[in-house]
Amino acid sequence: MIITFIVVITAIFAPLIAPYDPLKITLADRLQPPSEKYWLGTDHLGRDVFSRVVYGARISLQVGIVSVFLGTIVGLIAGAAAGYIGNGVDTVIMSIMDAIYAFPAILLALALVAAFEPGLVTVMTAIAIVRIPIFARTVRSSVLAEREKEYIEAARCIGLNGFGILTRHILPNITAPLIVVTTTYFAAAIVVEASLSFLGLGVPPPQASWGVMLNDGRKYMEAMPHVVLYPGIAISLTVLGFNLLGDGLRDVLDPRLRNIS
Repeated sequence: MIITFIVVITAIFAPLIAPYDPLKITLADRLQPPSEKYWLGTDHLGRDVFSRVVYGARISLQVGIVSVFLGTIVGLIAGAAAGYIGNGVDTVIMSIMDAIYAFPAILLALALVAAFEPGLVTVMTAIAIVRIPIFARTVRSSVLAEREKEYIEAARCIGLNGFGILTRHILPNITAPLIVVTTTYFAAAIVVEASLSFLGLGVPPPQASWGVMLNDGRKYMEAMPHVVLYPGIAISLTVLGFNLLGDGLRDVLDPRLRNIS
């Protein structure tokens, strides 16, 4: 939670934290090592690495929030329909999910981004599509488990229709695993965005994306390792923070993992 909180605060208050414009080019100060003036040094165009790392948190969180939100909404609808209605609807929906899930996530994201114009919106849409099967499968399995319980049978007996049972009783009771999956795949979305940007198919330069910074600095990493070291550390810590947060939420929200004295 502490790591995640620091990343979020950094993204929100980036204009106040960053000492320089992350896009400002100062060729006279190119490839400067960390110093009192430039805390994390400068890149090959004289841009302040610290300022670019700070603003990179904004892009990473934006991609994570939007892509995971879209994937969760679509996956929730698809998984709930497949799990509760069942029969032919379940077969059709899960066949589509299995077809999407059969492709490695990064390869499918690469294909989707390459098929359209590279940019932030395309990256977020591609990551959302890649993650839909994960959310759909999670929701479907949870709905299948819940719909057979006694309180659902009681709701049917008092005359509630299928939509009412699904929205008022089943969905509120499956939020715990969905929250855990959402938090975990938030970190995965950040990694995919950084990978696409590193390959030149994500956020276009000169935007301050951590993946773009790694791509820009790879030519100079032997002489000036700071140009790739700090954006790499930012990616690692952010992913670590969200993964640990997901594990913690799983322990808190899953009563089977609690120690009952």
